[in-house]
Amino acid sequence: MAAGNENSVRQHVISVKVENRSGVLARVAGLFSARGYNIDSLTVSTTEHDDVSVMTIVVRGDDRIIEQVKKQLNKLIDVIKVSDHTGLPTVEREFVLVRVNAPPAKRAEIYQLGEIFKADIADISQRSITLGVKGDPENINNFIELMKPYGIRELMRTGRVSLLKE
Repeated sequence: MAAGNENSVRQHVISVKVENRSGVLARVAGLFSARGYNIDSLTVSTTEHDDVSVMTIVVRGDDRIIEQVKKQLNKLIDVIKVSDHTGLPTVEREFVLVRVNAPPAKRAEIYQLGEIFKADIADISQRSITLGVKGDPENINNFIELMKPYGIRELMRTGRVSLLKE
């Protein structure tokens, strides 16, 4: 039974602190693509140190292979630290912009749903409303699902950022 769980495919959230140099992103992403894993989300940002960046990588994969990828990431010269946030207590956030059809008869409903999710109205036109929502990934997923019946015209979602809780 343990072997079955060990090889199950699931979502992993990997945080990689790296030296802020050109080419590092390509080398890190290359380790995942070389194994045939599609990265669901990738966010790169500077940290409290200007010469250090952090990559938050969300990828679905087999636990055993992801473990090998993490070991190989640690061997890259520009990698400072690899942390697997999978299953650990974290603070996670994303941001989404959603443009939906907004005929006059439906605008009040859309505004009310937006208020529930503390959405910002980013743009309004004759035919559509663009809302911005930040929150944890589940909150973002719920918002998107509730917007689908109105007709999503365009959607842009950031990658996840994740910090381990103290």
